[in-house]
Amino acid sequence: MADRALTLYPAIDLRGGYAVRLERGDPARETRYDADPVARARAFVAQGARALHVVDLDGAFGTGENQAALRAICGAAGIPVQTGGGIRSAGDVEVRLAAGAQAVVIGTLLVERPDDARAIVERWGDRIVAGIDARGDRVATRGWRAESATSRDELVRTVAGWGVTRVVYTEIARDGMGAGYDVDALAHVAALAPLRITASGGARTLADLRALRDGTPANVDAAIVGRALYEGTLDLGEALAALR
Repeated sequence: MADRALTLYPAIDLRGGYAVRLERGDPARETRYDADPVARARAFVAQGARALHVVDLDGAFGTGENQAALRAICGAAGIPVQTGGGIRSAGDVEVRLAAGAQAVVIGTLLVERPDDARAIVERWGDRIVAGIDARGDRVATRGWRAESATSRDELVRTVAGWGVTRVVYTEIARDGMGAGYDVDALAHVAALAPLRITASGGARTLADLRALRDGTPANVDAAIVGRALYEGTLDLGEALAALR
């Protein structure tokens, strides 16, 4: 297990046109980093990134959109971009794909309108990723501000039955906190269904990424990294070299 590859997705979270990071998804606990997220995307590519994860936080919170920035990032990056945040309809998926995204992450829709979500999965196949964000064993929606009665485990099994092939799993309590991934939760989720899992939330150092790789099943094969890259506690080039 220790020598398997782990794909890294540097994260660009967009709010008001800036690249920002939030603590535990709280819009009141925001740190702004870049007024030019396209330059940040180019920097990640220059350091060796092979894919990017771009989230429209204004879309997730219902306070606006950052489609121009997404289009610019997709156009400049030259590598696959997966994007989420505020996907509420098939039309929203079409807009993101038209902007140049390779994959679209749907989250709230899985819980609030499962029939629509399933139809989206059936239409676009593996270009749709299920975003499952949980506090413990309960799923949160609408930019993590709404709690649902939906069971995390039940939702994982459900989306697998629809034909979803990848889940981005976030343990909200860890996100933006630099406390490492919740390896036990990720291992549990990975064992529920034959899905590939992207870990999100909590990386601070290369040791956190190694702990993720070494402590989870082989289908946990990717990780999203955000604040650690912006604050310099993790060097992207070094991490990519160590985890290939």
